[in-house]
Amino acid sequence: MRTVFQDFSAFLLVGLLLLVSCKGDKKKDAPSADAVKAYLVLTLSPRTVTLNSDFPATIEGQQDIEIRPMIDGYLGGILVDEGASVKKGQLLFKINAPQYEQEVRTAEANIKIAKAEVNAARMEVNKVQPLVEKNIISKYELEAAEFTLQSKQAALAQANATLANARTNLSYTSVTSPVNGIVGSIPYKIGSLVGRNTTKPLTTVSNIGNIFAYFSVNEKQALAFSKNTRGATTQERLATLPPVSLILANGVVYPEKGKIETTSGSINSETGSLRVRAIFSNPGNLIRSGGSGVVRIPTTVDSAIVIPQKSTYEIQGKKFVYLLEDNATVNSREVTVVENDEGHFFVVEKGLAPGDRVVLEGVASLREGAAIKPKAANADSVFRELLK
Repeated sequence: MRTVFQDFSAFLLVGLLLLVSCKGDKKKDAPSADAVKAYLVLTLSPRTVTLNSDFPATIEGQQDIEIRPMIDGYLGGILVDEGASVKKGQLLFKINAPQYEQEVRTAEANIKIAKAEVNAARMEVNKVQPLVEKNIISKYELEAAEFTLQSKQAALAQANATLANARTNLSYTSVTSPVNGIVGSIPYKIGSLVGRNTTKPLTTVSNIGNIFAYFSVNEKQALAFSKNTRGATTQERLATLPPVSLILANGVVYPEKGKIETTSGSINSETGSLRVRAIFSNPGNLIRSGGSGVVRIPTTVDSAIVIPQKSTYEIQGKKFVYLLEDNATVNSREVTVVENDEGHFFVVEKGLAPGDRVVLEGVASLREGAAIKPKAANADSVFRELLK
């Protein structure tokens, strides 16, 4: 007679057999973990490419002129607004200083007095001269009269100089723009006391018909520039550089090309850098003084071995690629590259040669000696996408 325990044991055995059977079927259906995967492989050939080096820059106007009062007085008129375009000689400010008008009147009066005294002294000479010629009076009387005339003439000249100085001071009550440009901020209001010792200028007028972009290069970059350019002097080397671009603060490439004009004469010992100036035309005054941007310097490299950045991986600061061997396995190769500030590729200096085949993408999933199924990538299509 069967017991309940025997029935339960038989049921459990049947269930285990069914479970093992299902697992076996699934194992037969699952793909092999050792299946060879396909990877795109790029065959290298020399190409001509342009490398871009980007440098943060500060922007200044061709002229940034501080407008300061030459006399002391109260600001009586502000005739322009901040940001206005002004012409050379245009009136910007009026300063109330009535004492200078009084000095002009006083100087004019002194000139009239001096002229009268000169005329009187000349009359005395004319009166004495014939008497001396007739030996009526001594010639010393004539000399004394002539000396008096010379003294009065000198006093007249001094009075004229005083008037000129007074008129110059009076002209300083009208403050005009020395150049064509853009008016900066105006920190003072009408009625403010201003003078030669005032800390802040009345305003700044920026001539921004051309703008300067100042940036710095390190000592290593400066030495590379001297090595890779032709010319006996710095100016001759600068003349061989291609036009440069300016990237504005919003990321837009400024349409006008610029030219590197000059560099500082020495390397800053504190920063180890050399200051460089590029000039850009600024039609329409689009760029204002005091802004920022990025100067981009292009360098053309002929017969370069170029690899996509995505085909490399990095270990402890060194870059590697996977090369395809003849037996369809891959081996890692260390490469030395030229960094490119803008773009998706590297120019290889050491480690690769024309004809080498590198794995194009998916290198993170590969291991040394792994077998792959190579699939040839169209090199022209790859680099058309990289270099656009």
